[in-house]
Amino acid sequence: MEQMLPIIAIAVAVIAAGAAIYLFMQLRSFTNPDTLAKLAFFCGNLGDRLFKRVTADAEFRAKIEKMLDPKQKPSGEALRLLALLQREGRLLDFLLEDVQAYGNDQIGAAVRDIHKNCQKAIRDHVVLEPVLKDSEGATVQIPAGFDPSAVRLTGNVTGQPPFKGTLQHHGWRVKELKLAAPPEGQDEFVLQPAEVELP
Repeated sequence: MEQMLPIIAIAVAVIAAGAAIYLFMQLRSFTNPDTLAKLAFFCGNLGDRLFKRVTADAEFRAKIEKMLDPKQKPSGEALRLLALLQREGRLLDFLLEDVQAYGNDQIGAAVRDIHKNCQKAIRDHVVLEPVLKDSEGATVQIPAGFDPSAVRLTGNVTGQPPFKGTLQHHGWRVKELKLAAPPEGQDEFVLQPAEVELP
């Protein structure tokens, strides 16, 4: 029986950890009274330590939530533009086609048509503005606290901002997106429905 005690202790710890994981998967907020009441049943040392760390350490809590959050189906909003470009310009068909067998003349003719139709779709539905207003080739200064998602530094990146360099591309930012929501019940993950011609 004494030989079984370590195994029983491990089993109890695993069950407590499993219960904690189950609760974290079920709960989205660690601050409301209902959540705290549900977590109160943890009376073992492992449960208390885990509870205290999750409620006190936001970074640890975020890691646990990310790790335990079931993979959710992503929003279809981002796919609306891709569906539009497929519908108007057949962009996906072109990009997924093996063009190695075609001659340059054939590819050039196809690209011209795809470019015209996709460009029109973007101009009709997306209002873009440059991230930086300067002309390409201009010398620009990037201040401290810049947004790295809006400005990518290349070349010899050392030291601390402000940085001074040559603008290679002004970047694009979406100012307005004019895409209608799909009809109720439509699967946004279908970028183009299959077409079946009946006799």
